[in-house]
Amino acid sequence: MFGDPQQPFDATEFEVESRAEFEVHLAKRSLADLIVLGLRLDQDPPDFTGVDVTGTFFVGCELANAEVEIDLIRRGAHLIPPFDARPFPTHPAHLYTPEDLSFGFAQDGFAGMYDTRVYQHYLEHGGAAPDLREAIAQRLHDAGIDNALGKALAAWFEAHGPRGAVGIMGGHAESRGSDAYRMAADLAHRLAAAGRLIVTGGGPGVMEAANLGAYFATRAKAELDRAIDLLAPAPAFMDHDPFTAAALAVRAEFPPPTTDSRDVVAQLTHGGLALPTWLYGHEPANLFAGQIGKYFSNAVREDSILRLARGGIVFAPGWAGTVQEVFQAATKTFYRTDGPSGAFVFLGVAHWAKLPVVDLLKPLLARSPHGDQSDLIVVTDSIDEAMAALEA
Repeated sequence: MFGDPQQPFDATEFEVESRAEFEVHLAKRSLADLIVLGLRLDQDPPDFTGVDVTGTFFVGCELANAEVEIDLIRRGAHLIPPFDARPFPTHPAHLYTPEDLSFGFAQDGFAGMYDTRVYQHYLEHGGAAPDLREAIAQRLHDAGIDNALGKALAAWFEAHGPRGAVGIMGGHAESRGSDAYRMAADLAHRLAAAGRLIVTGGGPGVMEAANLGAYFATRAKAELDRAIDLLAPAPAFMDHDPFTAAALAVRAEFPPPTTDSRDVVAQLTHGGLALPTWLYGHEPANLFAGQIGKYFSNAVREDSILRLARGGIVFAPGWAGTVQEVFQAATKTFYRTDGPSGAFVFLGVAHWAKLPVVDLLKPLLARSPHGDQSDLIVVTDSIDEAMAALEA
C-alpha cells in the first residue's frame, strides 16, 4: 500500500474527483484510462457522444440511466456502481474530518452522529464477519480510504519534506487530564511544532491527547493546558455525550486556523493524522485529528499506522492493545519491512517496569539481520529525552 517513506506516496494524475475536473477532460473528448470517482453524472447529464471512454473506470458514479451505462460499457468503459441503502460511501474520494464524523451531534447527540450510525450499521450487518455484499461494500470503502490517504500524505511530504512521521500509541482508557494524557499531549505539541506529522490510532485516551497536542501546534503550550483543563471534567469516553460535547466545545473555543476541510496539508499540520476503525466504534470519534482515515478493517488500519511511523514510535502507558502494537512494530523493524526505523520511545518508566516488554525487545532487535537495533529503545519520563531520541 505504501512505498518509500522518503517519498511515500505519489498523487495520481489519472483520478477525476470533481465535476469541474471532469468537464475539462470531457471537452478534450477523451476520458480514456481515467478513474472517475463518485460523481453525480445523473445531474445535468454529460453528453458522451464521441468521447473516448476506453478503459475508463467509473467508480461509484451516478449515471443518468441504464442506457447510458450500457453504452459506456459497450465502448470500453468499466462501471463499479455505488451500493444503495448504506450510511457510508462505498467509494470515498477523501479522508474524513472531525466535522464529518461528528455530523448530527448538535441535533441528536452521540446516537445521531454519522460515526455512530455507521457503527450501528456495522453491528447490524455482522460486525467483523459480514455477509458477502456487506463485505464487498466495506472493502471498497477501505480501498477508497487507502487511496485518499496516499494522496493526502503525498501532499504533506511535498510541502514539508521527507522528515518521518511519528506514531504515538497508548491506552484508550487513559483519562483526560491524567499525567500520561498531559505528557502525550505535550510531546505531540512539541513534535508537531517542529514539523513532524503525528499519527495515531484515532481513539480516545493517549491517542486523543496526541492529536490534541498536534492540534495546538501553532499555539502556545498555555493554550494546550487550558484545553486539557476544559476536557478534564468529561474524563471517561464511555460517557459518550458529555465526552463528545467537551471536545466540540474546545474546538469551538480554539478553532483550527483554516476552515477549508479539503486543504489536507493545513489539516494535517494542525491535528495530524488519525487511523481509527469501526471495530472499536463504541469509542467516540477523536475530534482533534486534522484528517481521519477511518477503516472497517482493523488489520489494515493497524498495519497502516505502523508502516507510516518510520520517524519513530512513542509508546505511552497502555496494556493489551499497546503491547500488541509494540511487537508488531518490532517485527517490522527487525526485518526492515518498511525501511529503517526511528526510535522506540517508551514513555512512563514506572508503567513499563510492570511489563517485561523492553527485556524481550532488546535481545530480539539485537539479532536483526540488519544489525543490532536494540539501541533504538529508549525508556524515559523526560519529554526532552524523548524529543532527542526522535530527532536523532
